Amino acid sequence: MIQIPSDLNPQLVPLAFLLGTWEGAGVFDFPGDEKCNFGQEVVFAHDGRDFLEYTSRSWVLDAEGNKVKPLESESGYWRIDAERNVEVVMVRDQGIVEVWYGALADQKPQIDLATDAVARTAASGPYTGGKRLYGYVKGDLMWVGEKATPEVELRPYMSAQLKKVVTPEEVAEMARNLPDMPDDGIAFFR
Repeated sequence: MIQIPSDLNPQLVPLAFLLGTWEGAGVFDFPGDEKCNFGQEVVFAHDGRDFLEYTSRSWVLDAEGNKVKPLESESGYWRIDAERNVEVVMVRDQGIVEVWYGALADQKPQIDLATDAVARTAASGPYTGGKRLYGYVKGDLMWVGEKATPEVELRPYMSAQLKKVVTPEEVAEMARNLPDMPDDGIAFFR
């Protein structure tokens, strides 16, 4: 269920489905890099202003699902205008800064983004741009990223399925809103 916080800037209501902490796993596969499964934590937060704060951390997983080493980290800010156009400014740990533009789909929580500008430090690897698709599907946040370099045409390289993490505060709120249950608790399931 999508909840809209009372202190959310009204401009951001169409992006409310992104809010929260999300965790899950996905697949990384790009020519020249080792293919792997990865774990990921994504956080979309707000402070009342006209943007969402975004952070993402991912790490390589071994065959048993244990963290092996960091994969990628990024952070940024997401905005949306009255016409449902979305803009994102993002910084990645590889020494890349990106400006992304796209749109929120009509009648469904899905965002298509493409890079408009890319700046790289001397230490970063080759990168010329990308595309991303984010969608809220049956309560999960799913995404796929595409990447291009001077040597490799735009192609999918990362995708993940993330589940929303419930905070202790959210659990307490749910508990306060539970209907009265019989003393034995069993009648609730009948």
